[in-house]
This record gives sequence, structure tokens and C-alpha cells, in this order.
Amino acid sequence: MSIQVQNISKSYAKIKAIDAVSFEVKEGEIFGLIGPDGAGKTTLFRILTTLLIADEGKASVVDYDVIKDYKAIRNSVGYMPGKFSLYQDLTVEENLSFFATIFGTTIEENYELIKDIYIQIEPFKKRRAGALSGGMKQKLALCCALIHAPKVLFLDEPTTGVDPVSRKEFWQMLKRLQQKGITILVSTPYMDEASLCDRIALIQKGKVLKIDTPQAITDNYEKVIYDIQSKNTHGLIHDLKNYPSHYSVYAFGEFIHYIDKNVDFKPINLKTYLESKNHSEIIIKKAITTIEDVFMDL
Repeated sequence: MSIQVQNISKSYAKIKAIDAVSFEVKEGEIFGLIGPDGAGKTTLFRILTTLLIADEGKASVVDYDVIKDYKAIRNSVGYMPGKFSLYQDLTVEENLSFFATIFGTTIEENYELIKDIYIQIEPFKKRRAGALSGGMKQKLALCCALIHAPKVLFLDEPTTGVDPVSRKEFWQMLKRLQQKGITILVSTPYMDEASLCDRIALIQKGKVLKIDTPQAITDNYEKVIYDIQSKNTHGLIHDLKNYPSHYSVYAFGEFIHYIDKNVDFKPINLKTYLESKNHSEIIIKKAITTIEDVFMDL
């Protein structure tokens, strides 16, 4: 296993940021921590990259203990924090050269590893990092995290605040890095990115709710979800929440996702109820279950 986490807990004053979290990441796997802001993802990353010490539990990265072997871990991993943390007054080239020097290597020595990414920012190599776009900053930060050829790559919400095209490009880069044998632990609040991981852990308020492949998580969800729409969306949410047998109601894109408590639920009865509430142009159809649906239920 590239990463092993056993009952890790961490508190800040009276707030428990991480609560007895356990999971394993296999070698060469893209493993995603999926959850909203405040779920504990960054705290966990800082513990695994030896920047914080856990209150309880133990963890190892590439067979190194996060406390006893912290120096070895720092030489074996790449870490891209959520906030852009490179030197904004240095150029692209200077930042990359600086990080290579810190790890006792050169850009030339590991150029093949970063080549696919670096060629996209090379035209701007003389530009200061602070003047780059969000997508370019992201690519530079990834290059700096890879320049010493790490065995494990930690990416803390790498696509937050980045445009959709850059997000797609970024995940394509991660897939190519995976093919080179690098283990990747990535956190994201975007539920649609969960399907791009080999396995995921859904995390909320410091607790892991579920761990499995994205496909297995949605396939094993037993409740039936319905897409519901009418001309009056705001009133629809209110009226669905007042339907006697409703289990959950929440907005989901252009539809409202509705789950009923009854196994023998009949959509026609719900439609009749909505019509009695003066709704028109009603659509009720079975929805495709997503990671977000499962997370909302958990």
C-alpha cells in the first residue's frame, strides 16, 4: 500500500477536524477524498505530508511512518496545496528551478516527467508566477510538485476556482501521471470529479461516510430517485416537502430530486397531488443516481 491511515483524529480546540479516519491507497491508484469545505480534507493532507501531527492514530506513506520518518516522506512525495503557494515574484522558470534545487535535482533530470505539462506553460517561462492565469498557475504548481519524481502526489482541491476547460485538461494530466506509476491522492468538493477516481472516500465533518469505487457506490444505492419538474420550481420544492410520504427533496440542476418513503410509490398519485396544488407542465421520471445523491443521503 502506498498510503495507510489508521484511526487518525485531529482537533482544533473543541472542534474535531478529523474523527477516527481509516483508509488505504493502493500503489498506482487515483484515490479521491470527496467532500465540502470544512470536511477535514486539508487537515488530513497536512498530517500525511508531515506538516501536522495527529492527536490519535497512525499513518504511513510509502511504508514510512509520518512521524518517525518525516524527512524520508518529504523527499518521496509531491504536495500541491489548495492555495497557490509558489513565489509570485519569481518567474515560471525560476520557481521550477528553485524547487528542483531544494530536492537536489535539476529540471533536465526529470524533464520527461513534467514535459507534457510544462510545454503548455513554457511560452510564459519568463513571466512572473503572480501574473499567470488560474489554469497556468495550476500547471506550474503541478510541475513544481513533480520535479523531484515523487512516488506519491498529494493534490488538495487542485481544480477549485479553475475554469471547466482547465479542469478537464488537469484530470487528463493526472491520468497520464498515473500511467507512469505515480500514486495520486486528490481531494475535491466537486462531486462530478469523483467518477474520475479509481476509488473514493466520501467525507463530511471529519468522518468517512463510505469508501468504494464510484460505480459501486451508485450501483449499491437502493433508493429510487425521481426527477421532478413543473412550471413553478420554488413552489414545487415547498409542496414536495409537504407530501406525506416524502423522504428527501432537493434541487438538482433543472430538476428536483425526490425520494419517497414507500416502496410501492406510484408517481401518478404524486402528480395528482401536485395538480391539486395548481402545478402545470409536470414531469416525473426516474433519475440516474449520482455520487452527489448518495452523499446527500449519507
